[in-house]
Amino acid sequence: MTIISISDKVYPKLLAKIDKPPQKLYAEGDLKLLNQPAITVVGSRAMSSYGRTVTAFLVRDLVANNLVIVSGLARGVDAWAQQTCLNHGGKTIAVLAHGLDKIYPPENRVLAEEILEKGGLLLSEYPLKTAIKVNNFKARDRLMAGLTAGTLVIEGKSKSGTKITASYAADFGREVFAVPGPIDSPTAIGPAELIQQGAKLVLTVDDILEELRP
Repeated sequence: MTIISISDKVYPKLLAKIDKPPQKLYAEGDLKLLNQPAITVVGSRAMSSYGRTVTAFLVRDLVANNLVIVSGLARGVDAWAQQTCLNHGGKTIAVLAHGLDKIYPPENRVLAEEILEKGGLLLSEYPLKTAIKVNNFKARDRLMAGLTAGTLVIEGKSKSGTKITASYAADFGREVFAVPGPIDSPTAIGPAELIQQGAKLVLTVDDILEELRP
């Protein structure tokens, strides 16, 4: 594990620009990923078959365009986005809401190990032995939004962690992207509301790349 101070050269440049950035980060893996072009991908823990399909082809195409995938190793869309990234030879950063000596949820420990084995990174603003607390997950969402130039939301309820991450991204002046879904699905409401509020509607990866490409 490496402790990164905000004064270190490897500290993420985009994260340093947010209001009250973490003074220290705790990392395990390839630190170079912290300053490479990246996008945050988040979504519902109760991922539908539609969400699984959409996540798979969008993440595949994002990886093909050399974007690092940042997500929270959570159940559902987050973990599937990171697994898809690895399946297509990409790099991913898993942002944790606790110390790096733990993995939550525990069933994603194998995924966390694969992320490290394939040149990815585990990241947290919490030191070792930090307990798993509900309030820490909101801070984790803030960290994910601050790390990248844009956040992609794939499924989420009206009140959900995905919308919290998107809200932070908007507050930081970053791009917010949302995938429309079936209007009779509860997990389509979050992205639909974000689109109504000004998030960019995503149908293909080109809708993302035209905003994030230098």
